[in-house]
Amino acid sequence: MKFRKPELKILRLALLAGSVFVTTSVVADNAPDIQLGKILAYTCHGCHGIETYKNTYPTYNVPKLGGQYAKYIEDALKEYANGDRAHGTMHAQAATLSDQDRAAIAAFFQGAAPREGAAPIGTQPPSTALCVTCHGNDGVSFSSQFPILAGQHRDYLEQAMRDYKSGKRKNAVMAGVIAQIKDEDIPAIAHFFANQKSPLCATDQIRKYGKCQQD
Repeated sequence: MKFRKPELKILRLALLAGSVFVTTSVVADNAPDIQLGKILAYTCHGCHGIETYKNTYPTYNVPKLGGQYAKYIEDALKEYANGDRAHGTMHAQAATLSDQDRAAIAAFFQGAAPREGAAPIGTQPPSTALCVTCHGNDGVSFSSQFPILAGQHRDYLEQAMRDYKSGKRKNAVMAGVIAQIKDEDIPAIAHFFANQKSPLCATDQIRKYGKCQQD
């Protein structure tokens, strides 16, 4: 279709006005693009969408990311990208993402807002005293910058703590905390938090339902 000059001028003005409107809208609204996150997260489901999928070496269940705080996931992806968390596969994935991409994926994985903390199930081991300050009495953190631990895989929690202790994961807060935890106390801590009522799930539930489907 060809436009006459007056029509072409009007069309250009309309497009320009539209682009100004869209740009203004995007700047004013900094909310992550969840639909973009859904698209970008497609490759993540191959591991994190399967409840029993295991990391090969060392062997442990990959973490449940569905229902996890978006802020924590976003920060974790940055750490995998810059090397503060050493993991070859995750570095390769995270290093290709922009800040906008990471925020979008994290918001998609969180889905519905996580539940608030509750009374813990069972008796807290004395060794959890340093953990609950940030992660909550039952492993549901009061702040989105700290990950939800409740119902996370026990072996993954153990591996994460050992990685902080060895320096494989670098985090100023965790470095100070983990230095005060004895190696023999790590299994008890992981077991306690893994057995709390979980707001977490494999990411396939987020893809299908937009939230974790709890019993």
